[in-house]
Amino acid sequence: MNLLRLSPLILSCLLFCCQKIAAQELEDAIDYRQQMRSFVIEISEAAKAENSNFIVVPQNGIELILNTNKLPAIDYLDAIDAVGQEDLFYGYPEFDKLTPSADNIYLKKHLDFAKTNYKKILVTDYCLAPEAIKHSYNLNEEKNYISFAAPRRELNLIPSSSIYNENKADINNISEVKNFLYLLNYNEYSTKKELISELAFTNYDLIILDLFFNEKTFTSDEIQKLKKKKNGGDRLVIAYMSIGEAEDYRYYWGDTWHTESPTWLVEENPHWKGNFKIAYWNADWKKLIYGNEDSYLNKIINSGFDGVYLDIIDAFQYFEAKK
Repeated sequence: MNLLRLSPLILSCLLFCCQKIAAQELEDAIDYRQQMRSFVIEISEAAKAENSNFIVVPQNGIELILNTNKLPAIDYLDAIDAVGQEDLFYGYPEFDKLTPSADNIYLKKHLDFAKTNYKKILVTDYCLAPEAIKHSYNLNEEKNYISFAAPRRELNLIPSSSIYNENKADINNISEVKNFLYLLNYNEYSTKKELISELAFTNYDLIILDLFFNEKTFTSDEIQKLKKKKNGGDRLVIAYMSIGEAEDYRYYWGDTWHTESPTWLVEENPHWKGNFKIAYWNADWKKLIYGNEDSYLNKIINSGFDGVYLDIIDAFQYFEAKK
């Protein structure tokens, strides 16, 4: 074929097709699991460079503890201090219902592997019925997992029931935790002061919180107030941070992103309005998460949290399914 005789339009189309094929080949070559492992490791290294005792806990995506050869992903395991898992016994696919046996067995197999590598297991089951709550706590205790029976999927309520395995011990390390509270949405509280007062009146060993109350971060003084249980014992307070999806209600969201979005913003999650699938390996996204003064991680560190609870770790599943 004599390319010189082709019209500019045809040449342009050919060039576009070649570029599209090349881009697709590059995307197909991405190891999405390893990219997420690397992201978590980078976050851990950045945080622990500031505070060697900083706690890093990825939630879900438990498959990342094993590499492609089904061997321990040592660098990843060394970078994390515990693993979080939702819906292990209750909540998937339906709230207040037992998780199907096949899914439960699959998850426990991976979680037990993490446990044998000295990682604490934090389970959030979603159930409200008293018999389901009791069953959830008993099943988790049998496996030596630390669990929280969340009474709402929105994670916006502090349970009124007694705390499972409540104690007066000082908790200064994730390995000492015997119970925890997971609270992300504050729509039940009119002021930050009201929320802090209610949290301070509890005896949870560990509290997982969102960094922002009405778009304002908690201060280090406020977080320090929460590091004492009502009974006088010390406790840990760690901050939630989504790294596998972008959220349009966060401070980093650009004014034009709904109409002229960055190339790494893929599509809105149909199950969670305002949450967007992203190419999480993109350098621009990573800059928003860690590595500079205004990064999300830096805000968490500056607010005095003891660690970070990383969500949407399983984002690799979305891209693997597309491939």
